[in-house]
Amino acid sequence: MNDTGRSVTVPAQQGRAFTVAAGELVEIVDVEGHQVGDLWVIDAEDHGRWLSTSHTRDRRERMFPRVGESFTDQFGEPIIEFTADASPGRHDMLFPPCNRWLYESVGLFDHPNCHDNFLAAAASAGVTLPVVPDPVNFFQNSAPEPDGTLDVLTAASSAGDSVTLRMLRPAVVVLTSCSVDNWPTNNKNCTPLLARIGAA
Repeated sequence: MNDTGRSVTVPAQQGRAFTVAAGELVEIVDVEGHQVGDLWVIDAEDHGRWLSTSHTRDRRERMFPRVGESFTDQFGEPIIEFTADASPGRHDMLFPPCNRWLYESVGLFDHPNCHDNFLAAAASAGVTLPVVPDPVNFFQNSAPEPDGTLDVLTAASSAGDSVTLRMLRPAVVVLTSCSVDNWPTNNKNCTPLLARIGAA
């Protein structure tokens, strides 16, 4: 990525939306380490198409794409390409965004959550969807065990670790800094993320 791009800071337990042109790169940086980032990508020219984790699993026949492979929309068409992974490589496409009902179930009321943060960030970019799609959870350390158990462990990423994506069409990107601070997911300490946008 060249040095003429722009950057977006996503504060802890918040979300941000930004537009990206086809062909541009988005690098997502875990600034302080052990922080999960929930990512959504919506077609900027047709808000009825967005990155679908289930259809990506189906088309790739994998739990998560490898570097060099693409994520698809709900029609199976590629929407972004996974171009680089400078992290331990532990990511997730099974979990939905945390929401207020999850926190309320353990007695935490009015807790920040990625579901509401997505809605607010998307609305700020003029995007309203009929559903909240499941996100790509970069740096989330929750690979299935052989018996099918899904243990959510502390993100293995360190300060400065990153992933890089190439936009295959104009897109609205929504990125949230995961709000979970009552479980080891983010080392019980939510921290910011940084998105760097620029040309290849």
